[in-house]
Amino acid sequence: MAPMASMAHQAPLPHSVAFLARRAATALAAVLVLGAAAAPAAYADSPSASAQKLPDGLYGSKDPQYDGVWRQSLALLAQDTVGVRPAASAVNWLAGQQCADGSFTAFRAEPGKPCDAKSRRDTNPTAAAVQALAALGGHGDAVKKAVSWLKSVQNDDGGWSSMAGSASDANSTSVVIGALAAAGEKPQSVTSKKGKTPYDGLLTFRLGCAAKGDGRGAFTFQLKGAAPNADATAAAATGARGKGFVVEPAGNAADTPVKPLNCKDGDKKAGADDPAQAAEGGDGYLVAQLGKNGQHLLSAMPGAEKQPDVGNTADAVVALAAGAHGAAAAKPLKWLEKNSADWAKQSGPAAYAQLVLVAHATGTDPRSFGGTDLVAALNATGPEPAAAAKKDTEEADGSKDGGGLVVVWVIGIGLAIGAGIGFLLSSRKKSRL
Repeated sequence: MAPMASMAHQAPLPHSVAFLARRAATALAAVLVLGAAAAPAAYADSPSASAQKLPDGLYGSKDPQYDGVWRQSLALLAQDTVGVRPAASAVNWLAGQQCADGSFTAFRAEPGKPCDAKSRRDTNPTAAAVQALAALGGHGDAVKKAVSWLKSVQNDDGGWSSMAGSASDANSTSVVIGALAAAGEKPQSVTSKKGKTPYDGLLTFRLGCAAKGDGRGAFTFQLKGAAPNADATAAAATGARGKGFVVEPAGNAADTPVKPLNCKDGDKKAGADDPAQAAEGGDGYLVAQLGKNGQHLLSAMPGAEKQPDVGNTADAVVALAAGAHGAAAAKPLKWLEKNSADWAKQSGPAAYAQLVLVAHATGTDPRSFGGTDLVAALNATGPEPAAAAKKDTEEADGSKDGGGLVVVWVIGIGLAIGAGIGFLLSSRKKSRL
């Protein structure tokens, strides 16, 4: 475990970008272990906005090329959750990012220009936007079109990839399940051409009783045979329960003990087709990992030492809250309250929004989260809300500068994956000569 002091020497990735970077890192590991993987997905079809004036209404002040729609969706959703009515300009910016077919890309610098075949439509920002627009209301047509597009790119196994046509992954499938539920759909009724549901697709990444070591109950990100992935497990444990970013607090029921998979008598397929049991197994894995690491999860990008992963820990707390495991969530929640302030300040709106959603799921006051007023800090990263308490709109410790990207990480990881794939393909060609 890397000490917290060492984190000061490394600029943290914004959570939305860290999410993409973790997926890329997982794909790279799969390439090296299994010898095959799809090329990494790109996340935007527009030129960098770093040298341009950012659009009115956008949250954060840094380049939105890779995470504009994602961070905007989380910010609006978090504000709505705490009773803040976002500025019309902020909502209009998000709605204006939608393509005519209902999809969203990571960011469109020219929303007035129609999306074309080169536009990299992405299920992740699309599903995030659905959850935000559905919660805000008044955008029924946009939500309906987005859901229709998501259904149209569902894979045969019942799941989704970030980019249509690629293999499904646990994270993308989970966020789409959340979008379907937010839009009033029943995820179990959304079937692929081969009759598979989103839960069927999600459970293909579950490591059940056959897993070795401490991987029992965990989920992999994508490829079968890959190592347990805490990020994918946290997402899947929430998605398997049919929940999205907003998890309602369980109240008095939030004291249910976690029930790990029952693997008696060597039954390696215990609960293999049961989403609820799979979610419990995922929670069991998360609790074990949190306990090993001092009540937080770890992250390690290629070439970097393992260090506390605040965003992933927040995901784990939400997953535990979704299962009404209040006691299990209490310790990592305290860790977040103590250690998340600097991370959120540097990472920006998506991070503040994520912590607001953690507070909501656990029944914690977001206006006093470890001494930080998360609502005021979030509001300060974007346009002044249409309806909010004055204290919620004041600048909070320079948080307006948040929401940026460490693009070098994303590009570097992409190049590393490409190099790994190229090496493998080259080796295969030589072996055939």
